[in-house]
Amino acid sequence: MENREQKIDELLTRGVAEVINHDHLKARLLSGEPLRIKLGIDPTSPNLHLGRSVPLLKLRDFQDLGHTVIFIVGDFTGQIGDTSDKESERPILTEEVVKRNMETYLAQAWKILDQERTEVHYNSEWFLEMKLGAIGAYADAFSVAEFIARENFRKRLDDGKRVSLREMLYPVFQGIDSLQVKADVELGGTDQRFNLLAGRTLQKAWAVEQQDILMTNLILGTDGRKMSSSWGNTINLTDAPNDMFGKVMSVPDNLIMDYFVHCTRLPMTEIAKLAEDMVIGGNPRDAKVCLAKEIVRLYHGEVEAEKAEKYFVDTFSKGHIPTEVREARVIEGAKLIELLFEADLAESKADARRKAEQGGVSIDGEKLDEETILSKGQHHGKVLKVGKKDFVRLVF
Repeated sequence: MENREQKIDELLTRGVAEVINHDHLKARLLSGEPLRIKLGIDPTSPNLHLGRSVPLLKLRDFQDLGHTVIFIVGDFTGQIGDTSDKESERPILTEEVVKRNMETYLAQAWKILDQERTEVHYNSEWFLEMKLGAIGAYADAFSVAEFIARENFRKRLDDGKRVSLREMLYPVFQGIDSLQVKADVELGGTDQRFNLLAGRTLQKAWAVEQQDILMTNLILGTDGRKMSSSWGNTINLTDAPNDMFGKVMSVPDNLIMDYFVHCTRLPMTEIAKLAEDMVIGGNPRDAKVCLAKEIVRLYHGEVEAEKAEKYFVDTFSKGHIPTEVREARVIEGAKLIELLFEADLAESKADARRKAEQGGVSIDGEKLDEETILSKGQHHGKVLKVGKKDFVRLVF
């Protein structure tokens, strides 16, 4: 059984890129002082994914040590748009889109967080009531030079790309959030460093104790790029068990241990044993099956995890389908023939039609004809087999 100090050490190191101020935060955690731990998420898409789960799992670690989580849904800032990780201007989202996106955010968050120890806020609570003069006073705590020196803004300016004043104000709004909820600690990814520091700047200007900052590493998606809804390479918390299991199995082998550390709470000693086994020649597939089962168990329970593993083995291993297949993005209502051509599974639409007519296109052993219309409800997450060697997972 871990003692409290060991748990705190793991809290401050597992999946963590940087802590500001490490010694100060550790001392507060060891003291047993109850802290207010803040995380804000903008509803820029309907689903939370495993990339989002990294700070959420860290929040749960704080809760397990007796601290209060402040979960902010950025319904106001979601309309402004954070471009911390973007190379171009993020478009403004309408209020209607933001409302639709955040309909199930809390239900998804409760898959990880303890609802009874979570304080929920929508930042429109204070921003819609805030006078323009107050925003001016907050903005006065920053200089233009600080903002244009920011790496992603600097690069865009150097490349002659537009940087809107709206984007520059985003960190100010995030910092205001910290003041409003009296945050002791704020969590965020490494791409959020500038925004997280804005909270400390405003707290110092308002003569209140500065929040400590814990930055988590960013994880890569199923295609090896940063996991992002806009790129469609996500594993969503709302994915069905079979789909979630299959997507994890499609993750590149070099990411297996990163996923174990960041996206599960399997003990680090067990993860170290799995890593050692891979180094001495163990099959990465076995470790990946363990990973997929652990992730499905976390969001759907042990029974569904067992079922998902059995489904995967029956469908892929016994069906001679490779465990790692690329994804093909599909538009609802797309025709099979069009998908085959656009996904480079056929040289032309005529070739695609010929393959379907000859019975060479199937899902789960069921042959598809050229008139097949693809739908999310029926085909999402399924693996399309073309001929004997070509496979793609359909993602809507």
